[in-house]
Amino acid sequence: MNITDTPWWREAIIYQVYPRSFLDTNGDGVGDLPGITAKLDYIAGLGVDIVWISPFFKSPMKDFGYDVSDYCDVDPLFGTLADFDQLIAKAHSVGLKIMIDQVLSHTAEAHPWFEESRKSRDNPKADWYVWADPRPDGNPPNNWLSVFGGSSWQWDSRRKQYYLHNFLASQPDMNFHNPEVQQAHLDNLRFWLERGVDGVRMDACNFHFHDQELRSNPAATTRDTATVTDVNPYGMQSHVYDKTRPENVPYLQRIRSLLNEFGAVAIGEVGADDALGVMAEYTADGDKLHMAYSFNLLTPQFSAKHIRTQVEEFEARVKGGWASWSVGNHDSIRVMTRWGGEHPTPALAKVVLAMQLALKGTPCLYQGDELALTEADVPYELLQDPYGITFWPEFKGRDGCRTPMPWTNEAPNAGFTTGKPWLPVDPAHIAAAESVQEKDDDSALNAARRLIHWRRNQPQLTRGEIVFFDAPEPILALRRDLAGHPAMLAIFNLGAEPVTFDWAEAKGASSVEGHGLPGSAQDGVVTLPPFGAWFGLAA
Repeated sequence: MNITDTPWWREAIIYQVYPRSFLDTNGDGVGDLPGITAKLDYIAGLGVDIVWISPFFKSPMKDFGYDVSDYCDVDPLFGTLADFDQLIAKAHSVGLKIMIDQVLSHTAEAHPWFEESRKSRDNPKADWYVWADPRPDGNPPNNWLSVFGGSSWQWDSRRKQYYLHNFLASQPDMNFHNPEVQQAHLDNLRFWLERGVDGVRMDACNFHFHDQELRSNPAATTRDTATVTDVNPYGMQSHVYDKTRPENVPYLQRIRSLLNEFGAVAIGEVGADDALGVMAEYTADGDKLHMAYSFNLLTPQFSAKHIRTQVEEFEARVKGGWASWSVGNHDSIRVMTRWGGEHPTPALAKVVLAMQLALKGTPCLYQGDELALTEADVPYELLQDPYGITFWPEFKGRDGCRTPMPWTNEAPNAGFTTGKPWLPVDPAHIAAAESVQEKDDDSALNAARRLIHWRRNQPQLTRGEIVFFDAPEPILALRRDLAGHPAMLAIFNLGAEPVTFDWAEAKGASSVEGHGLPGSAQDGVVTLPPFGAWFGLAA
């Protein structure tokens, strides 16, 4: 049956693997594809359905794989195509689907396409990238800014023109107004689909097209602090001309047509001034992305009001589309530190996951969050992330959420590698290693397993509509409705103090067991310990 006939992905859970930091099998200090294969049983044991693997393609690694120099091969750092084929086979044998990153908006400057494009203004790939003449005074053609700081235009002495780079200067942007560029990416995507890939995560999926008139962006009326740190001037512009252009919609439709040939699924990363609106547009009508996520729950804002607002606004604007709610990924401070401060309790990890699993949408989990890992403190001299090096010390970059997974407390480097790890293992993570938590029934890891497996058997949580209820902070109260089933009630204490809430909706409700979270209800009064939760079936 085609994926468009049965939206299984709406009931699925995604688990993100950052391959550099997952498991190293050859001792070079960097995780690899065989390392992922070796841990697929662990991932399957969590109860998730899809494994999203961050880029492993050939790359000079200036942005750690998000600068691709060959879209159809594995970088030797991570292994070989044969290793990838073995990973696919193993994943499918344990019931997991594999989703790979597709970084289409830009390439590495080392990509043969760009090396040819920059040679002259009249070679066959001269128009494959975004080139522009300087203004009469030699300045860039407009005021567009890079997400990573400074102008998004870089002078090239060969062509005596500027080229566009929305990220690093070593990541030139492709010209999607050129039909050959569009087709080249569709061909690359087909290569992986034919190898058995089940889905794609579209990196920076609203950056594909730019305004051909190269009009300057106006000043922002509201500063975007969801996508970028507040020390970055990028958030001071309203990005109406350098991304999220209308031409992107028909291109996403072309991608969807190709995915439908293989029954594959797509999720898009949306970083935009109006991220919820773009998510709704890009997932509407069943002919573009299957689902999308934004950075709206990846911010320091942690309140019932903020979470409720994000979901309700998306629901109000969506036309049959679908969200993927993520609270952690490789670009954001780990949720335990971002929402829990310097010394968070493991109970926070449990209630955050329970809340995430209760929202309408496909949850996306980040490796290590099931272990309640905190943000690692990487000293400046060991930083690898160019983003953090640029904005240090006000913004320390993304290395703190990318440090190696701790597998055991009984081996060097927490069992991640026998060599020197590319980023240091945080000593605090060793005590939270998988082998330690495996033995503790009340650990964050075992709680995550119980919650995920429990949700699988609650159709209201996987398919139901969502309604929120007014409640004082820090209480988040909601109901999930599915025809033919009693309504599922869910209430969460997002604070560090116990609370009680007189909730008329819970009058006569029966508690649902099996998830292992502390919380109780009697005669409509719900009692929650710090970071507690309660689920019930309406009377």
